[in-house]
Amino acid sequence: MLLFGGLVYGIASVNLYNKIDSTLNQASVELVKLLRLNVNGQFDSRSVANYQPTENLIIQVWGTDGRIQFARPTGIGTSLDSATRLHGITAIKTVAVGGQHLRVLTVPLYTTRGPAGTLQIAITLTILDEVQRTLSVILIILTGVAMVISMIATYFSTLQVLRPLNTMTNIATQITKADDLSRRIPTARTREDEVGKLITAFNQTLSRLDRLFTSQQRFLGDVSHELRTPLTVIKGNVGLMRRIGADEESMSNIESEVDRLTRLVGDLLLINQTESGSMTMNFSKIDLDDILLDVFKQMKLVAGDRVNLILEGLAPIQINGDEDRVKQVFFNLVGNALQYTSKGDEVRIIMETGDHWVRISVKDNGPGINPEDLPHIFERFYRGEKSRKRTRDTGFGLGLSIVQWIVNQHGGTIEVKSELKKGSEFIVQFPLFE
Repeated sequence: MLLFGGLVYGIASVNLYNKIDSTLNQASVELVKLLRLNVNGQFDSRSVANYQPTENLIIQVWGTDGRIQFARPTGIGTSLDSATRLHGITAIKTVAVGGQHLRVLTVPLYTTRGPAGTLQIAITLTILDEVQRTLSVILIILTGVAMVISMIATYFSTLQVLRPLNTMTNIATQITKADDLSRRIPTARTREDEVGKLITAFNQTLSRLDRLFTSQQRFLGDVSHELRTPLTVIKGNVGLMRRIGADEESMSNIESEVDRLTRLVGDLLLINQTESGSMTMNFSKIDLDDILLDVFKQMKLVAGDRVNLILEGLAPIQINGDEDRVKQVFFNLVGNALQYTSKGDEVRIIMETGDHWVRISVKDNGPGINPEDLPHIFERFYRGEKSRKRTRDTGFGLGLSIVQWIVNQHGGTIEVKSELKKGSEFIVQFPLFE
């Protein structure tokens, strides 16, 4: 506001001075035309006696001898601007003469014989000074009023801005004290300023934390249950062996449960490596068809006569990848398909190729995945409870998350299609090696 006031004051002053200077220049032109020299080489005062300017001007005509030859009014006996007159130059200056604030134009006069004297015209700046003082007072008052209004507006706008921030602080404190991640910060739907965006981001973070915390709680419950079951079986068989001695069935049960614990620890280790970024990938040109054939042969032994495992569309295809991790992807997908496929049904591994990609589908005709679980199937710690029955061989909700991470690291994609009682299809797509 101060800058604006200063700008207004400066522009007004410049305009007023320009108008005064224009008046002085116009008067000088008119007087130069009227001035005449007499036979003595002095200016004839009669030539300008009848000159009537439009403004109250002070006029002086000085001869080359330094004497004043004409003055109107006659009360001022000294030069209006002696320094400029003595230098013999044309200039406009603001000076103080006899207690008056004047704007003075000095014009050297010439004839065909050379310098003839100096014309000085002045106009009092009393009115301009009064205008400037009045304008200064008005601008100061307006600036003060504007500052007061601005301070009041700033105060209320600050309250408006801080209110949701205070609400955020209170809710965050309540969440910390009560461990309640379901709380959200209320905000107007139409609010799109920075605070509104901050509240939206904060609420989204709370929602994400709530989902993560819920899934981890469910996961910890599942892991606790899964740990308890094999440990209970192992403990029971050890107790039995102490009473009746070692037998093949007890040893087999213990070995099976130890395998389950090993798989759980392995999955947890892989999850930790993916989260910390410590899992390394050894990328090279690999033959995807050889990998699929190897997976097919090994999983064919697992399927036995219970499930018919079929490999279709196999063709020589190379991709840039980590052979062990790519095998892990398809061992997991085919293993899941075999696990949830009933006796006598079939699981198909299908390869399709395009100009720049290869697509592998693993299809089963098992129970399918519940639509409620389908959007979360690749989330860590998530395992659907309704569509697939949990058995001793059921995983821990980690395998598909690891599979998706590996596929993404290879620049590929994975998606799932499923219908209840009709089966599921997992589709993995990789870019070809180029």
